[in-house]
Amino acid sequence: MKSKDTTFLRLMAVLLLGLAKPVFAQSQSTPDIDIGAMVRPVPSNAVFSEKDYFVWCGSMIKGHDKKYHLFYSRWPKKMGHYAWVTDSEIAHAVADHPNGPYKFVNVVLKARDRKYWDGSTTHNPTVLFKNGKYYLYYMGTTGTGKINYPPSAKDDAWWEYRNNQRIGVAVASDPSGTWKRLDKPVLDIGDINAYDGVMVSNPAVTFSKDNKVVLVYKEVEKGNSFKGGKVRFGVAFANSPFGPFKKEAKPIFELKTAEKEWMIAEDPYIWFQNDFYFAIVRDVIGKYTGQEGALALLVSKDAKDWQAAKHPLVVGKTFKWENGRDSGTKLERPQLYFENGIPKILFGAMDDNTEGPRSNSVNVRVPLKQ
Repeated sequence: MKSKDTTFLRLMAVLLLGLAKPVFAQSQSTPDIDIGAMVRPVPSNAVFSEKDYFVWCGSMIKGHDKKYHLFYSRWPKKMGHYAWVTDSEIAHAVADHPNGPYKFVNVVLKARDRKYWDGSTTHNPTVLFKNGKYYLYYMGTTGTGKINYPPSAKDDAWWEYRNNQRIGVAVASDPSGTWKRLDKPVLDIGDINAYDGVMVSNPAVTFSKDNKVVLVYKEVEKGNSFKGGKVRFGVAFANSPFGPFKKEAKPIFELKTAEKEWMIAEDPYIWFQNDFYFAIVRDVIGKYTGQEGALALLVSKDAKDWQAAKHPLVVGKTFKWENGRDSGTKLERPQLYFENGIPKILFGAMDDNTEGPRSNSVNVRVPLKQ
């Protein structure tokens, strides 16, 4: 081969490698991930709903049966929006394709005797697979107070159920099989003066490179009323999916410019990739993206110290449907579905207010450009 031909081939190789820049390009200091640039308008049929139920959350996993299993929270519409904390249950839907359509199959974590920590409610599912087992983390609660339906946050009994929230895990060998849950929470509250002295909920879980379990969770500290004080997030680590979990002493997702705020972030989804931890959170007051209620991407080297990613905006405070119509409401409870290490679908919950405020809620599948 002539020298000029060799030079040409080398030049073409360099150009092609440059064009093949991966979505998850990174340096050791700042991963260069732009999920927001992958977000596409949402087809009208990319919605999962149930006629008689509020649908919330939504964590999907591909089973060994090659089907796609969606685990979500639901509660009867007739009980009203605030019954999520008193009467929610975790249900299961299945599809032949990751984009759906999904069809209800069964309820996997029903209400049980209220003597149990999760006897009244199961909510906030997130599902993972590890070493031949499926793990379903969730929030559970119970209470003894009499609930007047529809429930209201003005009632003391409602706050009893809210403050009894704890985090648990169920395990199964098959996502369509029987889920075995524990009689005790896998993560409980701390002492009364701790950041999580009132309640813990909203579990987000991933596995580290050395197979440790990393659990990020919502926490509420003591306050002057049933409502409690600040709402923050903590992180805990364990060697087993069943714990015991060792909590990090200080809250995460903190910002010096928002230390006095009641809540900064909410609804985290976390994952570990390319030696970094990533989180998508709801930017409650707009400190990460500049948009209140938007979804923000955060990054961390150790799951303890977090910062906004180079491209923090994932989805704005509203999103676009394929027909050009604006959603008119924010997306909450984000969860990603990955294929070959690349995010393919962003699942999220939203209020569907077509029949009035908080009259319905659904799960939405946001397509991501590959």
